[in-house]
Parts: sequence; C-alpha cells; structure tokens
Amino acid sequence: MDNQGQEIYFIIIIGGLLALLLVGFIVTILFTYQRRQHQQEQELTRLKDLYEQEALRSQLEIQEETFKMLSQELHDNIGQSLSVVKLSLAILPVDKQHEAWEPIQNARDILNKAVLDLAGLNKSLHTDRIAQIGLVEAISFEVESLRKSRLVDVAFAVNGYEQLLDEQKSVMLFRIFQEMLNNTLKHSQASRIEISLSFTEDNQFILLLADNGVGFDIDAKRNSVSSSSGVGLKSIFNRAKLVGADIDMHSEIGKGTTTTIKMMLPPESESDNHDR
Repeated sequence: MDNQGQEIYFIIIIGGLLALLLVGFIVTILFTYQRRQHQQEQELTRLKDLYEQEALRSQLEIQEETFKMLSQELHDNIGQSLSVVKLSLAILPVDKQHEAWEPIQNARDILNKAVLDLAGLNKSLHTDRIAQIGLVEAISFEVESLRKSRLVDVAFAVNGYEQLLDEQKSVMLFRIFQEMLNNTLKHSQASRIEISLSFTEDNQFILLLADNGVGFDIDAKRNSVSSSSGVGLKSIFNRAKLVGADIDMHSEIGKGTTTTIKMMLPPESESDNHDR
C-alpha cells in the first residue's frame, strides 16, 4: 500500500508539474502573441506617421516651389509692366497748371505703392531669400511692412544672440509666422500685436505672438470637419511637427490669443560647422 500511495503521489506531482508547464507555455504563447501584435501596431503607426510626414513634406515642397515660381513671374511680368507705366507717367509733358496734373500725381502715388507692395510680396514669397537673410531679418521685414500699413499697433523684440538655422527650418518657421500673423489680422480684430523672438542660452528658439483680440475656441477649430474652417491652424501645427517644434496656444473669448513656438537648436559649434 505504501508503494502504491507513493506512486499515486508521484503521479499527482508529475501531473501538477505538467499542468503548470502547460499553463506556462500557454501564457508565454499569449504574451508573445500580444507583444508581437503590439509591435506590429506600433510599426503600423510609425509607418502611417512617416507616410503622413513625407506626404506633407512633399506638399509643402511643391508649395514652396510654386511660391518661388510665382515670385519670379510677378517680378518678370507684372513688376516690369508696372515699371514701364511708372516711367511713362514720369515723362508725361504736363506742367503743374494743367488740369490733369493732380490726377496724374495721384496715379503715380498709387502706382508707387503698388510697386513697393509687389516688391514686398516677392520678398515674402521667395524661399531662397528667406534662407539667405535669415529668419530674424525675414520676420523683421514682415513686421516693418505691417507697421507701415498701420492696421494694428505692433511691438517687436529680439532677445539673445541669433543662431542661424538651416534652410528648411528657417523657411518652415517663417511660413508658420506668416500663417499666425495672417490668422490674427483676418480674425482677431486686435488693435495690438506683440511679437518676440528669443534665442536662449540653453539652445532653445522661442517665437511668441500675442494679440488683444476677440479670442476663439482652439479645440473646436482644430477638430472642425469643415473643409475651410481651421485650415490655417492645422497648417501651423503640421509645419511645426515637421521641424520638431512644440506649440503652446492659449486663447480666451474676449481676451485675445497667445501662441508660443519652441524648438531646440543644435549646439552652437554644430551649427557653425553646418553653416560652413
């Protein structure tokens, strides 16, 4: 009986061990399956993000090429035509006593303004120029043009020592700034805009644009399914994502909007080597 009891006890132990091994095997299989499934989901998400980024990058590159071509066409065709008209008005044999003198002078003033506006537009559109003069100078030019328009009161400041950025980041950040400024002028009803560019000692670039306008619901705009609503806002966030910039946008109805864009810069030594 003792031997038989020991055999039964041994069989029970062996059976228990086999059961544990089977359970362990099943758990391992399930864990491995879930891990692989999670890895596949992560890979699919990564590939989707990569595809979206590449599609957006291609779209923006096409857009920049279109801007460049448009700038050249404006300069070569419309710009030249305006210059011819301006010259023709300047050499008209009309003295101050003639009744056509004042209308001609008014036409010349309007034409001069059109030529200057066209020149400013060309500079804003041309990608190569933005990269050549640098982000700070390009934004300063836009600010000065806005001041001359007298649409709003503008405060502008540059803090820290400017660190030159590579062409893609300069152009992207400039287009983001243009989109932000355009949205503000179109929708905010602001009387004052504050703009600042900062290059911090810890290699961080900060672009801030604040207005005292009517404000808006940021989430509603970003999540709108309308084909026209929030397009500019989405463009800002998409461009920022491409250059690795973070956006903090805060708006309150009746209290205006403040947008802060932050981007880490390479160490200055690396930037110098890149520029060389």
